[in-house]
Amino acid sequence: MAGRLSAADLISQINAGGGTATLTTVQGQALTASLSGANVIITDAAGGRSTVSTADLMQSNGVIHVIDTVLMPAQG
Repeated sequence: MAGRLSAADLISQINAGGGTATLTTVQGQALTASLSGANVIITDAAGGRSTVSTADLMQSNGVIHVIDTVLMPAQG
């Protein structure tokens, strides 16, 4: 997602969305964010799941959130 979305902002979106938030990547792919306990889980279009392991690494061009697995773009 282009821009700066902090972990707190993302969690607020998840809570406001009834447990999930849909994000769109810079390439136009959909990702779904949800919570599992205190962990933010990101799910790709193919059903692959990743946990945010380190959040809010502020950079000059946005925010980096480190995840524990590779997410894949939708095929087709």
